[in-house]
Amino acid sequence: MATPAVTNEVIVGNPIITDVYTSDPAVLVHDGTAYLYTGHDEAEPGSPDYLMRDWLLFSSTDLVDWKAHGSPLAITDFAWAASTGAKAGAVVERDGRFYWYVAVDRPDRPGGAIGVAVADHPTGPFRDARDSALVTDEVPFPTESDHTIDPAVIVVDGQAHLFWGKLRCFHALLDDSMTDLAGPITEIELPGFQEGAHVHHRDGWFYLSYGYLNPQRVGYARSRSVDGPWEFVGILNEVAGNCETNRPCPVEFNGEWVFFYHNGVLPGGGSRRRSVCVDRLHHRPDGLIDRVRMTTEGLRG
Repeated sequence: MATPAVTNEVIVGNPIITDVYTSDPAVLVHDGTAYLYTGHDEAEPGSPDYLMRDWLLFSSTDLVDWKAHGSPLAITDFAWAASTGAKAGAVVERDGRFYWYVAVDRPDRPGGAIGVAVADHPTGPFRDARDSALVTDEVPFPTESDHTIDPAVIVVDGQAHLFWGKLRCFHALLDDSMTDLAGPITEIELPGFQEGAHVHHRDGWFYLSYGYLNPQRVGYARSRSVDGPWEFVGILNEVAGNCETNRPCPVEFNGEWVFFYHNGVLPGGGSRRRSVCVDRLHHRPDGLIDRVRMTTEGLRG
């Protein structure tokens, strides 16, 4: 039998999108296809400021090979929003329609808002679902910093829940239209919370992962109820390479759990020019989660 040749070649699977800078992954699994919705970083090299004007969409049936669908939603699709200042979003399906919650800047005052777009297919076209902001930073908890960023949505027993926040984490119910709040806004106390809340459910546990401290690791809390109370557990993901932020997105696909995030490792990349990656996620029998091992190989390894 021939001896296999020795090679130092490294299989590269991360970042999963390499021809454009992508950030803040949000994933919807529908009819056997994973739809990856991302931010679109366009800042010049070395810029201290973010520049994002639209969102991008990719799809895959194996989480390895991805098809680009361009930009199905831009900040200009919200007539009440500023022309720049697109931020992270989340997509959920409800009764055959697809709702994309995004954070944007506003032209009339400092700070931002959360809007919602709707479509009849995961690839769009998407349109503003209400022609006004769903959540603004004036109420109910005015803060010195804009808290209306990084929305996340989960539907539990027919009830949709919206999470969001910057430095403080908030939670509210959505009504059946998915375009209005259905109750009071409450605040969730989480240690080291920065931004990027995401909630997933598995085997009787709800997990709330988020950007923890700065530069951001990913921390997580868990609860037996989506309404809390939330118990902080610890670190889920360490600081991503060459990037001060992180945005967790755990997803189950074809019976396997994976963890989407972003870093800044593409050539010319950094905190304002990020790239989406994916690695495996392992839940333990005791309901805890192993730390995510960030790899170059990704799911190709």
